[in-house]
Amino acid sequence: MATLTIEDRTATGTPIGHIDLPDVPDRITLRDLIRLRVREEVARYNLRPVEEFQGLVQPEGAEPVGRAFRLRQPRRLDWEKQAGVACESFERNGFFVLVNRKQVTELDDTIELVGSVDIGFIKLTPLVGG
Repeated sequence: MATLTIEDRTATGTPIGHIDLPDVPDRITLRDLIRLRVREEVARYNLRPVEEFQGLVQPEGAEPVGRAFRLRQPRRLDWEKQAGVACESFERNGFFVLVNRKQVTELDDTIELVGSVDIGFIKLTPLVGG
């Protein structure tokens, strides 16, 4: 298990942010990778809730502000609800995922994370959830 870096990118491929995920197994489904990413983002936020959340899914009741989302009142977020929204959005083409420049099209596709792996999340529409 190693630390995996996921980049968020624009539709043209320009990196706009990243998240490091520790202890990711060598084989993981895309669904589990999305859930792991969202769980990590929410856990980091919930340690110190502030007005702005940086993550894949816009929390319900928050407003987009640049690459973050502003909550009216800092509050704890539910990672499972956020992850559910993310998976549903993937299935509706709200964002797509490239692994080594190839699009992963199914949530249950297995990704091999050995050697140098390039993972990019490209958001096409705002993802609003928990």
